[in-house]
Amino acid sequence: MSLKENQIEESLINKLTDLKYTWRRDIRDRETLEANFRKHFQALNRVNLTDSEFARLRDQIVTADVFSAAQTLRERNYFQREDGTPLHYTLVNIKDWCKNEFEVINQLRINTDCHHRYDVIMLINGIPVVQIELKTLFRTPRRAMEQIVAYKNDQSNGYTNTLMCFIQLFIVSNRTDTFYFANNRNRHFNFNADERFLPVYRLAGKDNKKINNLDDFTDRFLAKCTLGELIGRYMVLVTGEQKLMIMRPYQIYAVKAIVDCIHQNRGNGYIWHTTGSGKTLTSFKASILLK
Repeated sequence: MSLKENQIEESLINKLTDLKYTWRRDIRDRETLEANFRKHFQALNRVNLTDSEFARLRDQIVTADVFSAAQTLRERNYFQREDGTPLHYTLVNIKDWCKNEFEVINQLRINTDCHHRYDVIMLINGIPVVQIELKTLFRTPRRAMEQIVAYKNDQSNGYTNTLMCFIQLFIVSNRTDTFYFANNRNRHFNFNADERFLPVYRLAGKDNKKINNLDDFTDRFLAKCTLGELIGRYMVLVTGEQKLMIMRPYQIYAVKAIVDCIHQNRGNGYIWHTTGSGKTLTSFKASILLK
């Protein structure tokens, strides 16, 4: 028997709560989303903002530029309070992503004047970082990709003028087939002439066996520390192209092996693979993490 979308959604949320996410049933609109972010921001940075200070902070960090939002998410930032004192803040714990607060919300509706509802969104310290769009078994995940592109191209979308600008990853699934891809500016975020949406990834294990089932994917990819590590350590911001990239699964396994090898002082080595497999990025990321 084929499961309906709402049944798949409910099953996913139950799985995430098993992984110790907090399901926030109360967050369904922009107002409650912002109130929750404010609570987390103040706790993380040990500050109490006035209403006008928070409004100014929100307007300062919300941007239509995906790349700029990705930088703000990963950096230590500056804000001047009403009394002139400086506040150096972060949106999340960037030193240890595992120590952030992880929550899940569903059926968020940002604007009351449009029909957009977002199936499942994962929050880190109140910041929306992952959006999951679900389809039934008889509808391909490509339909969800098309829906996300349509939402982002809509003038009334929430990706340019709300906290939704911080979305880093999209996941689409019909429960048996699951893909993920990075958020990006529109020129890096569309279908090409061959009607292919690139780059799209499937999760794979160390043996390169694909992990397509949504339950298995959730266990392996969406565990709190795993997701935090992926966003904090294994996404790359390409300054020249102003583009977000996710390292492929085998690149992440390779980087971890290199770092482990160095820490254990096991000597020198080399990276060997075919042209275009991502050796340069793998080497670069390993060097950055070791540094």
